Amino acid sequence: MTDIKGFARHRRLRSSASMRSLVRETQLSVDDLIYPMFVIEGEKLKREVPSMPGVFQVSLDLLLNEVTELDELGIKAMMLFGVPKEKDEQGTGAFIETGIVQEATRLIKAEFPAMLILADTCLCEYTSHGHCGVIHRHEVDNDASLDLLAKTAVSQAKAGADIIAPSNMMDGFVTVIRQALDEAGFTNIPIMSYAVKYSSSFYGPFRDAADSTPQFGDRKTYQMDPANRLEAMREAKADVEEGADFLIVKPALSYLDIVREVRNQFDVPVVAYNVSGEYSMVKAAAQNGWINEKELVMEKLLSMKRAGANLIITYFAKDVAKWLNQ
Repeated sequence: MTDIKGFARHRRLRSSASMRSLVRETQLSVDDLIYPMFVIEGEKLKREVPSMPGVFQVSLDLLLNEVTELDELGIKAMMLFGVPKEKDEQGTGAFIETGIVQEATRLIKAEFPAMLILADTCLCEYTSHGHCGVIHRHEVDNDASLDLLAKTAVSQAKAGADIIAPSNMMDGFVTVIRQALDEAGFTNIPIMSYAVKYSSSFYGPFRDAADSTPQFGDRKTYQMDPANRLEAMREAKADVEEGADFLIVKPALSYLDIVREVRNQFDVPVVAYNVSGEYSMVKAAAQNGWINEKELVMEKLLSMKRAGANLIITYFAKDVAKWLNQ
């Protein structure tokens, strides 16, 4: 057997932890992470989301404690979702000056000016019906919704948001928001578009956290069919042409093929959203002792980076930062 020749010795580069680290092709760092946070109206409130262990709705007076932790962990970016007390058919709380996201943004920026604030630009958390736009004749009116989304984006930028992240999937939303930001003097504020957002069953726990479950129907007329790949490229192409600076693919784990295609076809940063259902499944399995949480999470996020994601929005951001810092 010692005379056998003619085959490659791949194992030479796997011989030790140091060797494997030396030749590792894909790296995950704290700089890749964006942490989503749910801000709620009220005082002294820190409510754990039942379906998302370790994720909380936090009131403004406790918000800086959370941001301090992110800063100490080296996490440089966070995405804000608002959970208002009052809702109406227009989603007024999304775009008023005293909206919960606007207040949270000003508060964070006053104490942590270097923390990047991504403002989720949508109406679903603020509408009484739970849809991402204006309802007309029992359907979401695309064009009527655009005006309110543009108002929301401008109000968020005025409050100090560094990046506008529209998640509504209305046709033309990037064009209208870009124009509104430019006209308001925010030409340097980038748009991180939810360009490829599928109508997914993986969003269930998020709707608990954001209190945004539709009161009738579903979102399949504006979010994408999970069966479609070419449509994703059309959506991404349109958003880039309309002025998007980043492209989000959501969800991430079941759509890594889409992440790779978006990465291959477009030269803007690609963002994978590791969504709530993906988070909760891991947490549930870990609590039952069925998996090694750390190893599984790191493998999962590496797969997103390997597929081509530059950045990852993930509820695991704090855990991952701790593991990486160790």
